[in-house]
Amino acid sequence: MLRTSRRQLFAGTGFTALAGLAPRTAWAQAPSAGKANVFVGTGGHGHTFPGASLPFGMAQLSPDTDNARWDACSGYHDTDGSIMGFSHTHLSGTGIGDMLDVLVVPTRGKLELTPGKLGSPDTGYRQRFTDEFAEPGYYRVRLESGVQAELTVTERCGLHRYRFPGGPGHILIDFAHMILDDWDTGALIEQASLLLQPDGMLTGHRQVNRWAKGRHIHFAMELSRKPDRVQFFDDGDKPAMEGSTGVQGRTLKVVLFFDDAGGDPILIKTGLSGVSVEGAKEALAAEAPGWDFDGACKAARAAWARELNCVRVKGGTEEQRTILASALYHAFLAPTLFTDRDGRYIGLDGEEHQAPEGEAAFSTYSLWDTYRTLHPLLTLVQPERAAVFTRDLIRQTQESPYGPPVWPLQGVETGTMIGWHSVVTLAEAKVKGIEADYAAAWPNICKRAFDREFKDRDSSLGRGHYYDLGYIPADKVWESVSRTQEYAYDDWAMAILAEAAGAHEDAETLRKRSLNYRNVLDASIGFARPKFSDGTWWAPYDPVQIGHMPEPWWRDYTEANGWQATFLNQHDIYGQIELFGGDAAFEKKLDDLFNAPSTLPDNAPPDISGLVGQYAHGNEPNHHVAYLYAYAGAPHKTQAMVRRLLTEMYKADPDGVIGNDDCGQMSAWFIMSALGFYPVDPVSAVYVFGSPLFDEAEMDLGGGKVLRVRAPGNGPSAPYVQSVRWNGKPWTRNWIDHAELAKGGELVFEMGAQPSRFGTALADRPPSFGRAAGNPS
Repeated sequence: MLRTSRRQLFAGTGFTALAGLAPRTAWAQAPSAGKANVFVGTGGHGHTFPGASLPFGMAQLSPDTDNARWDACSGYHDTDGSIMGFSHTHLSGTGIGDMLDVLVVPTRGKLELTPGKLGSPDTGYRQRFTDEFAEPGYYRVRLESGVQAELTVTERCGLHRYRFPGGPGHILIDFAHMILDDWDTGALIEQASLLLQPDGMLTGHRQVNRWAKGRHIHFAMELSRKPDRVQFFDDGDKPAMEGSTGVQGRTLKVVLFFDDAGGDPILIKTGLSGVSVEGAKEALAAEAPGWDFDGACKAARAAWARELNCVRVKGGTEEQRTILASALYHAFLAPTLFTDRDGRYIGLDGEEHQAPEGEAAFSTYSLWDTYRTLHPLLTLVQPERAAVFTRDLIRQTQESPYGPPVWPLQGVETGTMIGWHSVVTLAEAKVKGIEADYAAAWPNICKRAFDREFKDRDSSLGRGHYYDLGYIPADKVWESVSRTQEYAYDDWAMAILAEAAGAHEDAETLRKRSLNYRNVLDASIGFARPKFSDGTWWAPYDPVQIGHMPEPWWRDYTEANGWQATFLNQHDIYGQIELFGGDAAFEKKLDDLFNAPSTLPDNAPPDISGLVGQYAHGNEPNHHVAYLYAYAGAPHKTQAMVRRLLTEMYKADPDGVIGNDDCGQMSAWFIMSALGFYPVDPVSAVYVFGSPLFDEAEMDLGGGKVLRVRAPGNGPSAPYVQSVRWNGKPWTRNWIDHAELAKGGELVFEMGAQPSRFGTALADRPPSFGRAAGNPS
């Protein structure tokens, strides 16, 4: 059976209610919000999912098509032809899989307890499907068993509606379902239990040792119709004793049988909690007290309509407007709520905590990715929510045995990637005026900054070498070059937080130490280069290679090679320009990056994608690089390249994201770049101008403030900025700071088909490392 074309999902649906919103400007035709295509990123290597969610909600209820390959990290891939079932938690765009809790399989016919293989959809409980449709907050599909499935959510609850044909049917709850990987060892599930309560409510708990090892999830489930028979299965799919009302073990399942599943639809509602079954029950009682599926769906659609209306555009193509709306949708999926309704949550110390009144705890902070653009975007369009995240990260920093969070997932510090970039998000919030008790986080941040005995994770390996040598030697620690560079950037951020805590001497030490990135830049060849503990460089050097050792696991760069890592520095651009021989030499080096052959070694990770020369747009370390031309006095090359990336790297199709969306980071890059400015160094609170994609745009900034961006003369052949006006006055700088932009107003880019001299003067280039262009360090 063939599924419905993705393009049909716009027919007669979408946010039609937005048409009635009052215009925000006096223009004849005000900009409007586009229609989000939730299938963008579900193909290729985007790793997104199409199911129902709320903005930053805990319940993310979606179909699972696969759980055992890299391109199904979210549980779904557009090319798969069968659905296993519908689970309640997912990760959007990540490069590692987890979650997929509480799989629900509505079906008919012979009872199957295993899903079967992806390539053999007629085996197991998999089902082919047709008529797939989704929009923000709602998902629908028809399964080959004849069951029509519909999904929607509240913040902590997943709601299902299943319409069965007449005759027998059953619903399998596969509590053993999860993401699998061939490097998993040991027991993946522990302490699992399922219990049928006297009132018919099904409850369960399990501990999962997947990526976030030791993660706990609890659920409470109710059905609108009482099943005629219930059968539990324990480890090895062995039937429990007849009449059993529960089961314990590791790989548990339960089947709800209906002698006649037809007639009125069978509704299911599932409450979730990371703390307890009682928390899951409270979620059900408060968020889904009745059986009003349509009402919940309407509320979810309305919530998304409000969120996606924060950016409105006019001009560009219909596809580009869809890409923007879809990017906003994906940017607002994470971080995810991780607080029960009574404020309880599990901290990174594994203990139960109580959030302060009016506050909440969150999970799924993909900080190595999202500090770059997603969090800066939120400080603009959702400053109140950014403040909530800031206070949450401060609490998590206090609670974690590892100090500032790296990649926390549902009460577990995964320690994934390198550095501890929550300090960047906190420092950015501080310099942008978000009020919080930053001093409360400083003791644990200080330990991470200076105490070599403080607990290590892979993310912070080599700190002793970093303290003693000023760099991490390539013969001692893997990914040494990238670690040196990223630890240096975290030093830059931690200096801000030290000042906030009154630790001024520590702040000065950290600022000086943030220049350690230079110690792995070989100025004689103009590349980031592995350096050994005796001070010698790797030779013979090849910037295309991933590292100096043949083993694929020992790399000198993190998801990058020498070309890409050479431009990883974000905070001391003028220092690097000087190191490389001045403006002309640095500009040429950037030209060489974008014009080099797009070849990669056999051991390159798949994350290095979206190549323009050796620039890799499909992965985060290069996301600021197109904007570096502006620091060297060649902003027209920034403008041309940004426009090229906007139009070549994104599509309104399942394979429309050139790499993992990484919890909205790839999407956030498109949003900010399409509006015409970008945070090269989020800690500086400065935005560098690029090339606006749309003729007109409006951006809500909170508190009733609106930023309007206009680009007269814009078009596919006119990517170059000729001049800029801010609130009606000429603006010669090729940048603007956050404090100015966040006031709201009108930013006008005069566009043209030829490069101009705008922004090329030293005085008009963006500041970096707290100094202007041309000033000595």
